[in-house]
Amino acid sequence: MSDPHRTGADGSTEGPSTALIATIGLAAGSLVANIYYAQPLVREIAGELGIDPDLAGALTSTTQIGYGIGLFFLVSLADLVENRRLVLVTLSITLIGLIGMGLSTSVVPFFLFSFLIGVCSTGAQVLIPFIAHKVPVEKRGRVVGNVMAAVLTGIMLARPVSLFVAGTFGWRAIFFLSAALMAAIGLALFRMMPTQAPESRMRYHQVIASMGTLLRETPVLRWRSAYQAIIFCAFNLFWTAIPFALTERFALSQHQIGLFALAGAGGALAAPIVGRLADRGLGLVLSATAMVGLAVFFAVSGYAVMAGALVLLAISAVLIDAAVQANQIVSQRIIFAIAPEKRGRLNAIYMTSAFIGGAFGSTLGTLTYHWGGWTGTASVGAGLGVLGVVLFALEQAGRRTG
Repeated sequence: MSDPHRTGADGSTEGPSTALIATIGLAAGSLVANIYYAQPLVREIAGELGIDPDLAGALTSTTQIGYGIGLFFLVSLADLVENRRLVLVTLSITLIGLIGMGLSTSVVPFFLFSFLIGVCSTGAQVLIPFIAHKVPVEKRGRVVGNVMAAVLTGIMLARPVSLFVAGTFGWRAIFFLSAALMAAIGLALFRMMPTQAPESRMRYHQVIASMGTLLRETPVLRWRSAYQAIIFCAFNLFWTAIPFALTERFALSQHQIGLFALAGAGGALAAPIVGRLADRGLGLVLSATAMVGLAVFFAVSGYAVMAGALVLLAISAVLIDAAVQANQIVSQRIIFAIAPEKRGRLNAIYMTSAFIGGAFGSTLGTLTYHWGGWTGTASVGAGLGVLGVVLFALEQAGRRTG
């Protein structure tokens, strides 16, 4: 295994190499992307597997359920299991699941492999705190920002890439392609990723039982989990409902909607900048700006759809994504600094909260659009931003009086 760390002129360790950071970013983004590949293909998959159209949505919700379970029960294992081994095992199982999905000819195996992929794709959330604790604290925000940019890019590119690959080679091809990518990433991490022995001596059931206490006794974790639940709810609200508006108001085709999603991925470019600013002590300013920006740009998106201004809508999408990135990077930088020996559980609680918010946002996106069109969706999204601002103000007021 090659040395993953750079060494300064004085012989001191400067942290992980750029190559290792880039590989972990690619791994995290690719793992999370697996959750979304099937979403735009449910009609084709359901038709070939003989699934009732009314149940087609379960094709993707099964993966999401698996991911939610994995966030809580698998990510917490990072406090007990050597991290490199845990990541390589989850990558291997994900590879098997992807091949299984691509080969499935009936409903039951497809659902089982979908669930398996959802659980093991949470290996991405083992990698992020792992690399964060390998870098000096003064560079932590920058590195987390770079890795999170890769994660958001994976999320945003998954759907359009899936559509383009399926349109040329059929829906099974995207799962085989991703399996090959998992194999390549696994080999790279096997060679480059250093071991990370766990510091906790607890047993697994004790780790799970301690998470409630950890949440109760760590106020900053509660606040940060609440912020990300709100902001990720808004993120999923936007991307669940916006295809309806793009189809009905702008008459875009499926491929054009895919291109719009690609444009929205531009929000990932903000992540490295946010990370650097967080390293300079501007985390609280960035969080407040993200909440205010969420409210403002949802309102702007409402105007853009009413006015038929597609470019303005795309700009709003980019800035909403940038707001999500900003709060995520600042929050993870803060919680990773609490206690290295508890980082698996801290991240498990934080990301489970974000996932619950995101799942609620997906449902809310459909409901609000059918209730009030894009105006209704944009109003709720802006309201979520305002709620975030109010909670942030309450937290800061409590700190001052405390």
